[in-house]
Amino acid sequence: MVDVSGKEVSARTATASARVDVSAEVVRLLRDGELPKGDALGVARIAGITAAKRTPDLIPLCHPIALHGVTVDLEVTDSAVVISATARTADRTGVEMEALTAAAVAGLAVIDMVKGVDPAARIAEVLVQEKTGGTHGDWRRS
Repeated sequence: MVDVSGKEVSARTATASARVDVSAEVVRLLRDGELPKGDALGVARIAGITAAKRTPDLIPLCHPIALHGVTVDLEVTDSAVVISATARTADRTGVEMEALTAAAVAGLAVIDMVKGVDPAARIAEVLVQEKTGGTHGDWRRS
């Protein structure tokens, strides 16, 4: 594990995204609130937040840090559920892994909720969109 004790505490954020490709039937059911397993977006939101808090338990050598906020937003498009997860802290290391974990697990929760209707649903991409703070400063995906 990297020693971060010499780093300054600073405000840091990271936003990650994921996309879950789903069938037109799943899109319709999500929009109409008729998915057989229930509120997939609500379940995915809570799953993502919970996962962000558990990141050091899931990713070896990931520093346990105090999260000051996690938001997980989900949008149903015509062919996918698009997830955006933002993690915030004031600490000595960044929160990219927490944001990525939140987005990925929210995507897994969506798949679990829709798999009975669409067994072909898939997580298409999980990636960091931007980060702020820290030694390397701000970064945004172009």
